[in-house]
Amino acid sequence: MKTLDQYNFAGKRAVVRVDFNVPLDADLRITDDTRIRMATPTIKKILADGGSVVLLSHMGRPKGGPDTKNSLRNLVARLEQEYGTTVRFGGDVIGQEGAQLAANLQPGEILLLDNVRFYAEEEKGDAGFAEKLSKLGEVYVNDAFGAAHRKHASTAVMAQYFTPENRVAGYLMQSELDNAQRVLTSPEHPFTAIMGGAKISDKILIIEQLLDKVDYLIIGGGMAYTFAVAQGGSIGNSLLEADKVELAASLIEKAKQKGVQLVLPVDSMITDRFANDSDIEVAGNGSIPTGWMGLDIGPESREAFAAIIRQSKTILWNGPMGVFEMSNFAVGTEFVARAIAEATANGAFSLIGGGDSAAAVNQLGFADQVSYISTGGGALLEYMEGKELPGVAALEGR
Repeated sequence: MKTLDQYNFAGKRAVVRVDFNVPLDADLRITDDTRIRMATPTIKKILADGGSVVLLSHMGRPKGGPDTKNSLRNLVARLEQEYGTTVRFGGDVIGQEGAQLAANLQPGEILLLDNVRFYAEEEKGDAGFAEKLSKLGEVYVNDAFGAAHRKHASTAVMAQYFTPENRVAGYLMQSELDNAQRVLTSPEHPFTAIMGGAKISDKILIIEQLLDKVDYLIIGGGMAYTFAVAQGGSIGNSLLEADKVELAASLIEKAKQKGVQLVLPVDSMITDRFANDSDIEVAGNGSIPTGWMGLDIGPESREAFAAIIRQSKTILWNGPMGVFEMSNFAVGTEFVARAIAEATANGAFSLIGGGDSAAAVNQLGFADQVSYISTGGGALLEYMEGKELPGVAALEGR
């Protein structure tokens, strides 16, 4: 796979697939610009070489064509601020307007085209659509790791219309793969993985992969209650995947067989209604009363998790410990984030696995105290599960 530093973009027009799927508020203002900032080194390298840039991205899941909410026009002002130059905008990705704007680009100039998902052909991986996109430039750069697990036209198909020497991985794509590989192939021990979030079904494949690699596997979030039931506990109205209880029991047994310390919460912060201002009690994780639900790990679990994390040398975290969007149930997630920051300060390598984990680390103020925050929750999970990412395979000519 050709990397950015192996390519001189002087006089070249680069079609750069980025992941600018950033959240907007009701007034269409960006609320988290992480994905924009992470792509900046790639854009600046191309411009510094004397190349020009055509930016392609998706945003949201538009239904039936263009709409204001999902238009990349909303990003132009922020991009101009980021790059310190004018960013031209074209609403027609594969029509005459986009083609003309791209053809007229001069070295050092940037063109942003509108949401590729305004076209149904994008998500279908349509080859004809991909070929039209390829006409926008002379070299293809994929820096959209967050969409690399999608077999879409702009992420996995259009690369075939460029010669191998003109298919290039951007800095973000390269960095994401390098950091994931570091955790997968050469972790320093003790290696601790922390899996949270709502469902075991979302994490089953990565949990099974990690059981061959980690020393400690910490389970938190809603999925922990299915494990509690597998151990014979009562969880009240807490989240339960009833059809995954046997699976949870088998994972507990597999961990024992492989010598992995599977660490489950022993207590929970429980409430009688799903609200931040509700009454809150502490209960054992397997003895939650009927009518009550666990929404965060409890104080004993927090301390136990943090102690393990602090003495770890490699840490992978994917998924919050509770409903961190509510301040009263964000304490467990904050405890984990703080412990990861402390371990990192003591020399550990910490990889935060995108999605809600990335949001939590940013929201809680620990973003600059961990080793790496992935921009691709789903893509990172699939890569670590051992699956081939179509966007990566395309760059490698597969």
